[in-house]
Amino acid sequence: MFTFFAPVLSLMARILIAFSVTFLVPGIWAWFEDHHDLQWIWLAGFGLTAVSGLVLAVITQQHRRELKTKDGFLLVNMVWLVLPAYSALPLMFLVPEITWFKAYFEAMSALTATGATALSGLEHLPVSVNIWRCFLQLIGGLGIMLLVVAVLPMLGLGGVQLYKAETPGPMKDTKFTPRISETARGLWGVYFVFSGACLLAYRWAGMSWADAFMHMCTTMGLGGFSSYDASFAHFNSPLIEGVAIVFMTLAGISFVRYFVVLRTLSLKPVINDHEIRTYFAVLVLATALLTGLLMAHGVYSDWLQALRASAFHVVSLATTTGYAATDYALWPVFAPVMLMFLGCFVSCAGSTGGGIKMVRMILLVKQARRELVRIIHPRVINPVTLGGGIMPMSVMTAVLGFMLIYGGATMGLSMLLLLSGMDIVTAFSAVIATVNNIGPGLGEVGPSGNFGGLSHFQLSVLTFAMLLGRLELLSVLVLFSAHFWRK
Repeated sequence: MFTFFAPVLSLMARILIAFSVTFLVPGIWAWFEDHHDLQWIWLAGFGLTAVSGLVLAVITQQHRRELKTKDGFLLVNMVWLVLPAYSALPLMFLVPEITWFKAYFEAMSALTATGATALSGLEHLPVSVNIWRCFLQLIGGLGIMLLVVAVLPMLGLGGVQLYKAETPGPMKDTKFTPRISETARGLWGVYFVFSGACLLAYRWAGMSWADAFMHMCTTMGLGGFSSYDASFAHFNSPLIEGVAIVFMTLAGISFVRYFVVLRTLSLKPVINDHEIRTYFAVLVLATALLTGLLMAHGVYSDWLQALRASAFHVVSLATTTGYAATDYALWPVFAPVMLMFLGCFVSCAGSTGGGIKMVRMILLVKQARRELVRIIHPRVINPVTLGGGIMPMSVMTAVLGFMLIYGGATMGLSMLLLLSGMDIVTAFSAVIATVNNIGPGLGEVGPSGNFGGLSHFQLSVLTFAMLLGRLELLSVLVLFSAHFWRK
């Protein structure tokens, strides 16, 4: 058994060593912003994680080999289960009256860029704690495993298995450069260029450097954590909200497309992309619809205020960021339900957003239309196409299978929460919010509340839901298949 797991554990050791460096980021902020006696906690986190990796590396050094497909899935799941555990440790020391379940939930929410928080009084926490929560979303936004493939070239071709297991959406089987490590480095390069621009834009709009850094992390990661309980309502600034809208929109588009634009020096890969055009169309139409709804119900008397509120919350929820500038749960009931619905599918494959991805929704709609045509004309040849190409049946089967599992997982997790005594609105919206990595739900876990009042069992269910959503269900559920464990 050890021989089976040892090659995976050997790579896990190197990942832990690399991840240990991230503890130094909040440690630096603690030196300047917090009391100096907090530094030892971040240094201890760095030391514990690094030593764990070194010990594991020594134990497994004789068992290295090329990764197989199974190893890739095992490693990805192991990373997303183990790293939140190490990430949660500083929270246990620095957040008053926090339990392990809440700390692990918070760390999983950060690394999966979900943005569902179990903490309150955020503005009263040490600055380094909020830096840590937000910085984890920057790391998790595009995927820890892409970073691993980029910086650990010793993976060789084994990196392909990690890339396929981790990369969101149906673009798993596409390589954009001859070496997968070059692809990963290119994606992260684009990611950090946008992140730097977002940081400077927030600072220009009036945020402090600390707030600008934290909200840059959670904007580009589409995670939605904030350093304030009131989220963007704390700033009450149209300019800051405008910056957020721009960069949330950009982060909701596939970073692969940006990478191709830079390589070809042409905007055609973005302009001609059917998924991106649909993405913008949905955002514009939803904003117009919500603006009209808010005006019709008298929520706002000024159409500019209605447009501001609509645009910010449509982009925030649709891209699965989860920022809030007001309690939109108090709007006419159609509005918050529509916002939650948008978060299920709008963000593009290859972006840092969650949900089933826009490309899958497009293919589902095309497949439904194809079946309607076949009812009337049974012998017609009417294949599903996207971007001028015919979609292989294997892709369509995978999309339909994904949606079946998505629906089953959503209902199953919701029933578990209902069994625990949670009300139906909170239960269903909490599962939708976590499986799609949106963040806030409705009811008790709405934009004016948080997940802190849930029981340990309920937090555990939703923690698993976040993991399912981040790895797009199949990468996790495949481990529960008997076929996976057969040699």
